[in-house]
Amino acid sequence: MALGGAILVFCLLSLAWVREIVEGTLGLFGVEAHSDGVRTTVLVVATLLMYCQDFAINTVQAATRAFIVDNAPAHQQESANAWASRHNGAGNILGYILGGLDLARTFPALGNTQFKGLSVIASVFLAVTLSLSCAYIQEKDPRSEPLIVTRPGLRSLFRSIGDTIRGLSTRTRQIYLIQVAAWFAWFSFLFYATTYIGQLYVNPILDQHPGLPEDQVNKIWEDATRVGTLALLVNAIVSFAASIILPLLIVPSKPETFSSIQPRQQQQQHRKGCIHLNSWLHIPTIPHLTLRRAWLLSHFLCALCMFSTFFIATPAQASVMTGIIGISWAMTSWAPWALLATEIALHHDVDNNNNNTTTTTPNTIDRASSATRPAQQLAQSQKTHHPNQAGITLGLHNVAISFPQIISSAVSSLIFRALQKPREEPWDTSTGWVLRLGGCAAMLAGVLTTRLQERRPNV
Repeated sequence: MALGGAILVFCLLSLAWVREIVEGTLGLFGVEAHSDGVRTTVLVVATLLMYCQDFAINTVQAATRAFIVDNAPAHQQESANAWASRHNGAGNILGYILGGLDLARTFPALGNTQFKGLSVIASVFLAVTLSLSCAYIQEKDPRSEPLIVTRPGLRSLFRSIGDTIRGLSTRTRQIYLIQVAAWFAWFSFLFYATTYIGQLYVNPILDQHPGLPEDQVNKIWEDATRVGTLALLVNAIVSFAASIILPLLIVPSKPETFSSIQPRQQQQQHRKGCIHLNSWLHIPTIPHLTLRRAWLLSHFLCALCMFSTFFIATPAQASVMTGIIGISWAMTSWAPWALLATEIALHHDVDNNNNNTTTTTPNTIDRASSATRPAQQLAQSQKTHHPNQAGITLGLHNVAISFPQIISSAVSSLIFRALQKPREEPWDTSTGWVLRLGGCAAMLAGVLTTRLQERRPNV
């Protein structure tokens, strides 16, 4: 978390001041600041920084989610990840509000552009929150875990990753596959929703005033971008509200699911806490609405919103659609992480129980049982249940999220190449077709989720 956060802050601030950094560095060697070579170097360095930034974001995200797995027992994983989703939603609202302000004029000390101001604010928030988390929450002492002898190096790393992949449960593999389809849809929406709404805004203006000069076209598109950003603010507000309400409507995991690994006193406290919170807010749970079923419905709701672009004709209608899809986004920010974290925590707690049971037996019996077990079986047990599995499992989950971005970008570029019009011409439908293709991917994610079985009481 600390290393990923430091790299992310460095990349973010360097990207905000990349032009000044490159011009100043090359200026030391006598290169003209406005030359073609400097402009090309700025583009290359900015691209490299964006790749490094994406890598750092995934590092921080995987580490923080693994932090939840390590520090919350299995019966609290759904609740802990729900709170993570709520904080994420609150951060989105704050980010969109700050993005709507003229930071260069309001806070000139943060930089002379909007992006510089946002980068500084984001870096400060990231540093503060990660520092508080690392300082306040105590990690598990690795010396309390079974000792796994590994050799350092890339070969050992890839072998550990391979062992983890082979040891994944069927349920975990299904979650990965669902995420590949779901995030193809979400990347289509997150990348192009602002452009889609902006296009709806500029269509009647460009249609009524053809042949406008370039500066006026740029001004119209600036206004259109603000309209699209306002719609995303509505999306963030709806998503935040949904992240608060939905966990209270959904039936929590059955206590019997954790009966073999969770003390009875903790089960009673957990049930009492859930009932108290729901009764205090007067929000009853919906019978039979489990986390998996809510996630399933969110996929189809996302697809329905994407397909509604066939009928949407105004920015106001698109803003309503963007707000409704915020409900699906709240589930996407919560459900897969909670399901996966519960899966990891359950297996981890089962292994700890087995280890505790083993340590209570006499040494002579333990040695005898160990001697009768084949060495290959012991090695396989270590591979499947070694204590560092959470980080690798969540890292692979990030791969399942990031991989569709490559496919989505490639497919979208083909659509834009075939259908996109110059920005001064109205009635460009290319972004609409990109969103509709994302709706097909969301439908596929829903179909795949129907095959994800509810967790049974026995692990």
